[in-house]
Amino acid sequence: MRPVKYLAAPTWRDAINALAKYPTAKAIAGGSDLLGWIKDDITGAKEPQWDILVDIRTIKEGAAIRFSRNEGLRIGSLATLTDLESAKEVQENYPLLASAVGHPASPGIRNVGTIGGNINQRPRCWYLRGAEFDCYKKGGDFCFAVTGKNEYHAILEGELCYIVHPSDVAPALLALDAKAKILGPKGEKTVPFSEYFVGPRVDVIRENILQHDEVLTEIQIPPPVPSSKSSFLKVTNRGVYDFAIVNIATWLKLNNGSVEDSRIVLSGVAPTPHRSTAAEGVIKGKRIDEALAKQAADQALVRARPMSDNAYKVEIAKTLIRRSLLEAAGA
Repeated sequence: MRPVKYLAAPTWRDAINALAKYPTAKAIAGGSDLLGWIKDDITGAKEPQWDILVDIRTIKEGAAIRFSRNEGLRIGSLATLTDLESAKEVQENYPLLASAVGHPASPGIRNVGTIGGNINQRPRCWYLRGAEFDCYKKGGDFCFAVTGKNEYHAILEGELCYIVHPSDVAPALLALDAKAKILGPKGEKTVPFSEYFVGPRVDVIRENILQHDEVLTEIQIPPPVPSSKSSFLKVTNRGVYDFAIVNIATWLKLNNGSVEDSRIVLSGVAPTPHRSTAAEGVIKGKRIDEALAKQAADQALVRARPMSDNAYKVEIAKTLIRRSLLEAAGA
């Protein structure tokens, strides 16, 4: 592991100033993802060597969790996954989020891993994380997954790069219509998570809209809708401590048993969390039953383009959509 310098930031503004001053500085909280990059010395033409760590765990207000019926839920990006999973206000009002934050990794990692870190973690592609592969995402000229080992890669929206988004929490936030509060040198801005993630079709190097000198400070979730139902499901190779092959967050607003509104979001299938508006269109205004859930699942994967080793993901995704819809609707 190469040597790095350490800076502690007592406030968000101090963190921003340090990031703006040092081009090779990187904010760190739990560090379960970032330290792996540094330890393995992963670099590329456009993958800088981070040699200054700006510790944001020292920001006192950064882990606050606040809830009110009028404003909804406000989560400091430094709140740990364990804190969120055990928070009464999350369990009672946002069971979808409580379930999602309880799935990543192991209890030990959830004790230190933050919600901001889970949202912003880098893809798990072995070519991206292999120091010997200068792939598109690191500034190279080739995606090695296209002709190589691709059993865990994208089946939807792949172009140039076929990574999949690894977060369990991100699809739940999209399903809950959450927003991201971002701080940078020019001040604060708030954007919906539907606009937060960046796929290779837009910019092959990046995975989200954060600039080098910006940080995610807070997640904002609207007040719970009384008639809403939800479900979170995840499929992995191992029972614990594994990233999703496919996961799904489903949110339904029901009116006399029929679907008035919905958000169906998958992870593990595309470079960004994938909202299936196709499936949502199938169920709108209808009562969910086995046949309708299957129809929605089939429609959601019409545009799937699997590669040589990952076609199995198509059927897994269809099964999860069907099960999630039936579970959320209580059908």
